[in-house]
Amino acid sequence: MINNEERAGMGIYLNPGNEQFTASINSELYVDKTELIKYTSSRIGKDRPLICSSRPRRFGKTMAVTMLSAYYSKGCHSERLFAGLKISRNEFFKVHLNKYNVIFLDIQWMYGNALEEMKRNSSVKVVSYIQEQVISELRKEYPECVLDTDISLPSVLAKINAETKEQFIIMIDEWDCLFREDKNNEKLQKEYINLLRGLFKGTPSGAFLKLAYITGILPIKKYGTQSALNNFREHTMVSPRQMAEYVGFTETEVKAICKEHDIPFTEMQRWYDGYYFEKAGHIYSPNSVIEAVDSGEFGNYWSGTETYESLMAYIAMDFDGLRQMIVDMLGGQGCSIDVESFQNDITSFNSADDVITLLIHLGYMAYDGKTKKVFIPNDEVRSVFLRAIRNDGWEEVMKAVSASEALLKATLAMDEKTVAQMIQEVHMHSSSSLIYNNEISLSSVIALAYYSACRDYTLIRELPAGKGFADMVFLPKRTSLNPALVLELKWDKTAEGAISQIKSKGYVSALKEYKGNILLVGINYEKKNKKHECKIERFKM
Repeated sequence: MINNEERAGMGIYLNPGNEQFTASINSELYVDKTELIKYTSSRIGKDRPLICSSRPRRFGKTMAVTMLSAYYSKGCHSERLFAGLKISRNEFFKVHLNKYNVIFLDIQWMYGNALEEMKRNSSVKVVSYIQEQVISELRKEYPECVLDTDISLPSVLAKINAETKEQFIIMIDEWDCLFREDKNNEKLQKEYINLLRGLFKGTPSGAFLKLAYITGILPIKKYGTQSALNNFREHTMVSPRQMAEYVGFTETEVKAICKEHDIPFTEMQRWYDGYYFEKAGHIYSPNSVIEAVDSGEFGNYWSGTETYESLMAYIAMDFDGLRQMIVDMLGGQGCSIDVESFQNDITSFNSADDVITLLIHLGYMAYDGKTKKVFIPNDEVRSVFLRAIRNDGWEEVMKAVSASEALLKATLAMDEKTVAQMIQEVHMHSSSSLIYNNEISLSSVIALAYYSACRDYTLIRELPAGKGFADMVFLPKRTSLNPALVLELKWDKTAEGAISQIKSKGYVSALKEYKGNILLVGINYEKKNKKHECKIERFKM
């Protein structure tokens, strides 16, 4: 039996030590996320003490799970390790500290080891290998309970609990590895899901399981409309719930990092801001922030973890509306999607919405749960999209993107003729003949034409203002000194009429809190001759 007085690191899987979390704390840039323990501990002793936290690569998943293991595991002494960290100031800090049997599984690491074993012995099976490794350690600790013939991990844990009343906390890192690395092997995936069912579902597991925390990129796999493990409390990039502030670095944390390391926050914001959750505000990719601080340079760090070739494969899928959605989002728009039909894997796609939902979980898109809209979060991710489409039949889109900088300059210079001509060229080359004469198409064209404005502006469509809705408002970001732009689009009327409508209906009243300069931009499209005209005026609040 495990002796509570002898808590040296006991195994690879059973009651591991705290070395990995120690290394995280001792790194040059450590952000204290230990209050996550307050939430996980709140589930102990409650109904459904099962938590699944999914988020993109390099968003701190492994650090979180190693922190939890260091806190709960009987295999180490961690009171001094947590001293001075936020959780140590909680009145319940010592209640669960190093009190439990922890089983820690890094599925990606175990899968790699299983493949190596299979090279030497073809009879080795991945799921069986995972179970055998853990059972072997349990056999050493509970020799009176675990037989040499035992091969089922859930059954072994149930036997140990029945004979000793011992309970376990199970933590799994990269839980979805098999669905990503062996995506077409349905037999393997079903065997794995059956193992997870045994560990986390049913009356026996309710007896031996104290708490479960699993993390990965994908939410739990669905079969039809139901999850195979629908008793988990899921926290995803679509709905992080109580986990929102632990998904990445908060804006407050990033400001503190920038101040400490003398780095301009405005540039950090432009490159890596964009993910947003109502309960936590703006969220930044931890890896990108850390790399920017470490190197002293802003750049694309996050995308190296998920190559742009895979993104190219997803956005090249032939679903109606997918290409147009990508174009709209490159132009700074948000697109409404249904995230519910996605089956939470990387093979079962039935619509453009399914593909976009996967990209949310991979971190290529951000999702606003309030408006149900998806968008490209920041410059870092936008640059990955441009790389992906550059050589994949998106030549006309790339032309529009390349010309967008000149268009923005012409707009700010109030060069009406150049603006009209450039928008006409983008409209001609970027819209299919089927939707060319279409107001929605014109709106999408305008957004794409002003692609480069995304660096300095937030695009708001149909902004409630005065006596109606302003078609498009480009509101300068906090990092920009450019004037705000209020655009009104007309169809077979006049650009002057568009300007008059902005004024008569009081569209600029929506910007009453904005203290900078404003340009009014009227654009008209003549359907018969496919000509565009533009009128630009300065406006003083």
